[in-house]
Amino acid sequence: MKSIYAAIAISLLAPAMPVLADEPASPLSFNASVTTDYRYRGISQTRLKPALQGGADYASASGFYIGTWASTIKWIKDAGGDSNVELDVYGGYKTEISAGLTLDVGALQYVYSGNKLSPSANTTELYAALTFGPVTAKYSHSTSNLFGFPDSKGSGYLDLSGTFDLGEGFTLTPHVGHQKVRHLGSASYTDYSLTVNKDYAGFTFGLAAVGTDNDSYIGAGKNLGKNGLVLSVKKTF
Repeated sequence: MKSIYAAIAISLLAPAMPVLADEPASPLSFNASVTTDYRYRGISQTRLKPALQGGADYASASGFYIGTWASTIKWIKDAGGDSNVELDVYGGYKTEISAGLTLDVGALQYVYSGNKLSPSANTTELYAALTFGPVTAKYSHSTSNLFGFPDSKGSGYLDLSGTFDLGEGFTLTPHVGHQKVRHLGSASYTDYSLTVNKDYAGFTFGLAAVGTDNDSYIGAGKNLGKNGLVLSVKKTF
């Protein structure tokens, strides 16, 4: 009988008891990483040397987001300027426009404080991306000169990439892109990469094979777009 009374009591108290639910994910996140070579669009930004990187992102439930990211670099000094850090500031809006199809639009500012190059290396781009399943197509359009190239406003970068879940924490990311530098065909090129990532113990370990079809990007006597392997470790929190 006691068990019956206990069951009745619990059923009467249940509506008044607090409901414990999973806490919603925070819209604010941070990341930090180290890599053996900072490659951007296939070109080494660090003279084929390691880099330290980190950033912060805020993504609201409405789809709007803002963020910032920074990395150590060497290419500005190789070009005769004076800056050791790249700082990116970006914001945009991401939404599902139909079943399985996501649109992402925004703006990105690359800042190289005190770079002293003429034209300045500081660059602004607008971008739009469509993602369907594991595949993303993205186009970025510069509204300023592109990374210090004179008379290059209106340059564009088109890339196609995919992220495929291999199970057991492994993902495979193939990528191909083409950078067109307006009014300077010799600086235009195609880049490609294949990256394998592994999530383990709260970290993401990466191995990427990366390269380009252009050997005119030289820094300290090194071909910055040559084929190579890049190792990285990233922590998001």
